[in-house]
Formats: sequence, C-alpha cells, structure tokens
Amino acid sequence: MLLAQLVPDPGWLNSGDNAWQLTAATLVGLMSVPGLAILYAGIMKRKWAVNSALMVLYAFSMSLIVWTLVAYNMSFGHPGVLNVVGQPTTVLSANSLEQQAQIPLLNGLIPPIRFPLSTLVYFQFVFATITVIILAGSLLGRISFKAWAIFVPLWIALVYSVGAFSLWGGGWLSQMGAVDFSGGYVIHVAAAVSGFTAAAVIGPRLLRDRQHTSPSNLIMAVAGGGLLWLGWSGFNGGDTYFANPDAGAAVLNTHLCTATALCTWVMWDSIRFKRPNVAGAINGMVAGLVAITPAAGYIDGYAALVLGVLAGTLPWVTINVAPRFALFRRVDDTLGVIHTHGVAGALGGLFTGIMADPNMIVYYGAKGTATGASTVSGLWYGNAHQLLVQFYALLFIIGYDAVATFIIMKLIGFVVPLRAPDAHLEAGDQLIHGEVAVDLEPYPGAPHLPVPAPAGAT
Repeated sequence: MLLAQLVPDPGWLNSGDNAWQLTAATLVGLMSVPGLAILYAGIMKRKWAVNSALMVLYAFSMSLIVWTLVAYNMSFGHPGVLNVVGQPTTVLSANSLEQQAQIPLLNGLIPPIRFPLSTLVYFQFVFATITVIILAGSLLGRISFKAWAIFVPLWIALVYSVGAFSLWGGGWLSQMGAVDFSGGYVIHVAAAVSGFTAAAVIGPRLLRDRQHTSPSNLIMAVAGGGLLWLGWSGFNGGDTYFANPDAGAAVLNTHLCTATALCTWVMWDSIRFKRPNVAGAINGMVAGLVAITPAAGYIDGYAALVLGVLAGTLPWVTINVAPRFALFRRVDDTLGVIHTHGVAGALGGLFTGIMADPNMIVYYGAKGTATGASTVSGLWYGNAHQLLVQFYALLFIIGYDAVATFIIMKLIGFVVPLRAPDAHLEAGDQLIHGEVAVDLEPYPGAPHLPVPAPAGAT
C-alpha cells in the first residue's frame, strides 16, 4: 500500500559510494567499540580493565552528541573565526540530514559527493571520537572519571574541530596546500600531543603501577589490536569519498606498510632484547597504521614499504631512548601514545611531503574519468613546497593542541579533581566502579581446594 507513495532516490545519489562510505564508517567505529575498549582492557593491569573500557564507551557516546550539536559544522561547516574553525551549528534537521553532502575543501576539485550529509556526518564522527579515545591511552590509570566526562566534549569542540577544519574543512592550512589523507596530523599527532600535555598536568600514576605494568590479558589485547588493523581498511579506504581505484590503493598501502612496520619492530626487539614479544608487535602494528594514514592515497606501494620500515624503526628508537631524558621521565604517558601515534603520525605527514606521487589520482570524476582529479606531488617528484607546508601544518597542530589542552585541563581542575583519590588508584575498578573485569572469587558453596605445597617442601 505504501509503494505508490515512494519517492525515487535523488539523481545525485550513488548507491555504491553511499554503501561503501557507511561500511567504512562502521569499520572505523568498530576500531573504537569494541576495538580500543578491548585493547586497553587487555593491555592495562587487571585492576584498570573496567575503567579503561568505560572511558572508551563514554567517549564514543558523548562525542556523537557533541558532534551533531556543534562540532561537525565547526569542523566542516561555514568558516568562522580566522578561518581556523567553522561556525557551531547543528546538523539534526531533516533538511540537513538528507541533503547532498558538501565539503568546502573539495568543491571545484571533484564533482559533488554522491551521498547524503547524514552519511558524511557519521563517517567523520567516528574519526573524531577515535581521536579522543586514542588520547585516553596517555591518561589511563589515574584520571578521575568526572574529569574525563568534562574533558571529552570540550576537547572535541575546542581542539579537534580546529585541526579538522584547518586541514580538511577548507581552512587556512588546506588553502596553503597542506594535505592529510586520513588523519596523521588531525587525529594521531593531535591525540599524542594533547595526551602528553594532559598527562603532564595530571601527574603520574602510582609508582607501583609504573614499575609493574603486566597486561591483564595479552590475547585480549591482540583481539583489540586485530580489530584496529582490519578496521583501518575503512579508516583509509573511506577517505577518497568514492568507491574508486584510489580507495583500493589506499587500503592495500595501509596493510603493506603495517605488515612491514610490525616485522621491523619485531626484528629490532629480537636484536636488542634477544626475543620478540606480543606487546612489541602490537606497537609496531599501531605505528605502521598511524604512519601510513596521512599518506595512504598519495604514495605508491614502493613508498609504502619504505614507510613501513621507517615506522617500525623511528618510534621503536624513541620509545626505548626517550626514558633517558628528564621530560619523558616526568611525564607518565601510560601507553606511549607520543611514540606510536605522535612520532609515527609526524613521520607519515612529512613523508607525504617527500614521496607523494602525482600519478596517484586521489579523487575521480563521474564514471571513472579523471575529470577534476586531485593529485599531490612531493619533494621526490620536484615539489619542495609540499614538504614545507607539511612541516607548517605539523607545527600548528603541535602548538595549538598543546596550549588548548593545557588550558582545558587547568579549567577542569577548578571544577573537579583531575586525579582519582589515592585510595581509588590503589584499588582500581572495584572501588571506582564497584565492578571487576574478571571475578576471581569462588562461588558460594564451592568446594575448598587445598593449596599445593611449594616445590621442595617436606
């Protein structure tokens, strides 16, 4: 009975592009929930598993609310203050959700995007939320949940949106020619710098927690890391905004670089420590994923291999050498986000300025033609300017995010304590949330099992 009332799809809608964009967004969402929730719970001590996972769940939820109310248009809307951020308006009306998506940076470079604004809002939301969730990796094990609850919406609106608009939303850095294919700067450097700054303000974990960092469940960490790795197909493959050849190239480059970085990291661990380990393999995987992110659709496969070797080497060096310096001894970056995300993201962004290949066509026009295609040339191909603007963009993200995050943390400290009380830090999940990740207590009525005597006892 309803068939006669159906309205045909608008002429601008391409079902393949729309389906891929929604799929890519969901893959990225899975990287956070459950991916990073599982990874954090597994890699942290058992007493912090629940707290770490809950921080992820809360950040994912709160970010979506803030994103649709103000932050999406602050990142991709009409220009606002000094062309570094957009105007804070909502995207919740029917007219907004079902209109054709537009991104100022791309106008004039490609035909209009062939899916609705609601799809784009969802796609960009999962990028925003995973940024603040990555940032959480620097603060695990001591930030109070009340402080985290306030920090998340403020950081998404006041920090993330500035980087996103400046590089992706038509802001001043994009007008200079700086590029960031899928978030090496906007996401990973931003998360690392802000996390390191916030960790410095909050202070370190308890000494005992810093000295004894045994993961609660390494296999759980592998499961979370695996969701990250495969989910990254949507992370980098979706940022062409079309189901086109460059999307496939970006996905292949992503996995090639990551596999190379993991093998390189494991090799260095084997040489230096005489044995490979799972935690090191996860670090190498993450460093490779992060390094390829700003470059995925701009470089060819040979360059992806080289970048993988660099991504498995440079962050490995910094994570092992940094403790020699006073700054890194004072700042307790719980999961080493400054190395696996900050160093690797900066490396990938600068590498793009060197190895971006003009034969990699990033955006295709209608029906697979190259009409309006966008290409980027790096220093290797005769364009030294690209490396220069990549450097400028890196400095801006580092400088702005560090200062803005410092101010936000100080302001929150006037409202609620930034650190959990020492009693909470000692007990962890049981006292903070009244829950534990794994119940090790015997069930009522369980038979008493004798404790075996120590070896050699008489």
